[in-house]
Amino acid sequence: MSQKPRLWAISKVTIVRTGATRDIEGMGGTISLPIWLFGLILIFAGVTFASHFLFPSVRWFFRRRAERLVTELNKRLARPIEPFKLARRYDTIQRLIYDPIVTEAVVAHAKERGLREDVAFEDARRYAQEIVPSFSALTYFSIGIRLARWLATMLYDVRTGETNREIIAALPEDSTVIFVMNHRSNMDYVLVTYLAGEESALSYAVGEWARVWPISRLIRMMGGYFIRRRLRGALYRAVLARYVDMATRSGVTQAIFPEGGLSLDGRLAKPKMGLLSYAAQTHREGGASVVFVPVAINYDRVLEDRVLIAAGKRGDRRFGARISVVGGWVLNKIWLRIRGKFLRFGTAAVIYGEPIEMASYADTVSLEEISEDLMRAIGETMPVLGVPFVAQELLTAPASREELVARGEEVFGTAVETTIDAALSNMKQREIIEASEDVWRANPEETAVLSFYASSVSPFAEEQEAATE
Repeated sequence: MSQKPRLWAISKVTIVRTGATRDIEGMGGTISLPIWLFGLILIFAGVTFASHFLFPSVRWFFRRRAERLVTELNKRLARPIEPFKLARRYDTIQRLIYDPIVTEAVVAHAKERGLREDVAFEDARRYAQEIVPSFSALTYFSIGIRLARWLATMLYDVRTGETNREIIAALPEDSTVIFVMNHRSNMDYVLVTYLAGEESALSYAVGEWARVWPISRLIRMMGGYFIRRRLRGALYRAVLARYVDMATRSGVTQAIFPEGGLSLDGRLAKPKMGLLSYAAQTHREGGASVVFVPVAINYDRVLEDRVLIAAGKRGDRRFGARISVVGGWVLNKIWLRIRGKFLRFGTAAVIYGEPIEMASYADTVSLEEISEDLMRAIGETMPVLGVPFVAQELLTAPASREELVARGEEVFGTAVETTIDAALSNMKQREIIEASEDVWRANPEETAVLSFYASSVSPFAEEQEAATE
């Protein structure tokens, strides 16, 4: 007799749950499954469906939306968003770690440390992952700019230079623009992001302090990249230098704080070459036409002033403010604003100086000389605000309101009385000045704070004093 072939088909599935069964009719045989296992199978099937069909469609939808957003933005921006910023982060990382110069640095790193080359290569990959941002035009312009505008205008009366827009509009279209700024406060990032939002999307170098979730995620999406100021190994420097070189060659508009950290005494610090040298070297190698725009930032009140002064006295840069403390302070100010009891901290000003083209320097001019020229341009552009002006005057000698107004006429023009009155009110509220019989004088216990602000409008006071002796 000939046997009929056995059919390996399922005719019934029995799902067992605490002794009970459920039957699902099919074809062929019978399989019994616990209900949890059946549920797990459904979950895997759902994930597979989503990863192969749903997620690609969602990504396509958002990619198309982002492309339309960038197209519209580039029509109004003075400096359009460069394709390099829009590249996938993974692709940029791969391009960076396989760069020939980085590869040579990996080999040298492996020999120096006695490592296998694949281990040294993973170090380079880790550095690249730390550095390369994940820019999102939607996040930058829909969230970042609005948040920066709201925070800046909530805390300060924001002032800009009368020629700021004209300066940017006059820059050569084929040049790479690098804003070179003094570093007074962590609010610098917020102010410049807000004020430069009409011209371009800036790419910042941010220190390790911000590598805290969710701040780090937001900064990456805003186009910022993290740098380790304390890590000076050759491999790390090679990866960082190559990234800056790629960005500069691609025309990415960048913002650099050459001082390398916040000013602890109010004066401009000696510039550190670092990122400046990488960008300048790219120009000298024929990779891009680089134009530096000096940016001077000043405040009637620096939020971290006492923290910075204390660090300067200790001789270190250990700032004790925790994220939780900062977050609580911000929430408190928001609550005061909602209740209508919050008073702004005076004026914050951002002024652009005359651009300096790298092409104007001969190749024999050292990068140190160029960086000093940039810092000098920032100092000459520095805006004089009410609090710094009054601090400088009262450190010299006590003065009445009328005397302060008379001395400030040449500096502030027609708005001098308003400016002086606002400064006196601000400083009195903080108890850093005192008044008796209509004569204002410095509070002897707060001379360090007054010096901090006075130094911002005489950034090269020591050099000037030495020149006159």
